[in-house]
Amino acid sequence: MKLSILDQSPIGENDTAADALKQTVDLAILAEKWGYHRFWVSEHHNSEELAGSAPEALISYLLAKTKQIRIGSGGVMLQHYSPYKVAEIFNVLSSLAPGRVDLGIGKAPGGLPLSTRALQQNLLKGGQSIQEKLSDLKSLMHNSLHEKHELYGVKAYPIPPEPAHLFLLGASENSAKLAAVLNISFVYAQFINGDPNELKKSLQAYLNGGGNNQDFHLALSIIVADTDREAENLRGESKLIRVNLESGRHVTVKSIEQAEKFAEQAGESYSIEEQVAAIIYGSKATVRRQVLELQNSLGINEIIVSTPLVDVEAKQKSFSLLGEAFTEGDVDSDKFLTKVGTE
Repeated sequence: MKLSILDQSPIGENDTAADALKQTVDLAILAEKWGYHRFWVSEHHNSEELAGSAPEALISYLLAKTKQIRIGSGGVMLQHYSPYKVAEIFNVLSSLAPGRVDLGIGKAPGGLPLSTRALQQNLLKGGQSIQEKLSDLKSLMHNSLHEKHELYGVKAYPIPPEPAHLFLLGASENSAKLAAVLNISFVYAQFINGDPNELKKSLQAYLNGGGNNQDFHLALSIIVADTDREAENLRGESKLIRVNLESGRHVTVKSIEQAEKFAEQAGESYSIEEQVAAIIYGSKATVRRQVLELQNSLGINEIIVSTPLVDVEAKQKSFSLLGEAFTEGDVDSDKFLTKVGTE
């Protein structure tokens, strides 16, 4: 069972964005020490709560601060960018750290409509679909544009010894189908869509499209503490807010205020659904049992874990205990080095 981490660089109540980014760097260094397989950072725009707006910049710094752990994005919001430029950026990263770079692509905007307009203000109307962009990105990363493609002949230099591993991130059956069509790895964000039926349908769609269980990854929100009661207290009243726009778009945010602001900036009629956040929580034994049940039911071999905890000490302890939960015996946190992600 491989364990990986997704960190969103949350800004604590008494912290600055610089503090939050330093905490992400510290966590990546610890994750490597603890033996985690991957460490990913996210992309959010115009946010006072999250510091990670440019994952490619943060990835470069994290690669320089670590030696072996894979570093990547969870994810780059491709709708805002040229596939060619994204391919160039990640080819540079992959040339600097061959075999250690992941490129997770998100379909969501990563922010409110106003920041989306700011990011896309120079793009022509009626541009490429996300499927077309993903297809071009994959071809550019592997230097395999078809000879009939309008950009045939252009190359995303430098050509690295090993391109970044490409993933699509999503929380729906349609996203899983798209990943299968493009023959790329898929990460289902269960912490965004906790509907077990949608998870099963997404896995089946991925398998039916030619994918395999080993390329289907699950992103979970997990809190581990010394006892079930302590983990429950840390969990608190975590909720997710789903915005349903008149146009048919659905966006998940973290507060009613964000939901109302999103709808206002989108300029559409909307409805709001409030959901209990899908979080696995408990002691090492409790969390291990729940995660293994998911693994056995889905046939997967890797989970990517985030946590809603902002407190640095509690957050680091949660990830340390999670690692211990998947090693043989009850080892001390400071001695937990290499087993997680390598078994």
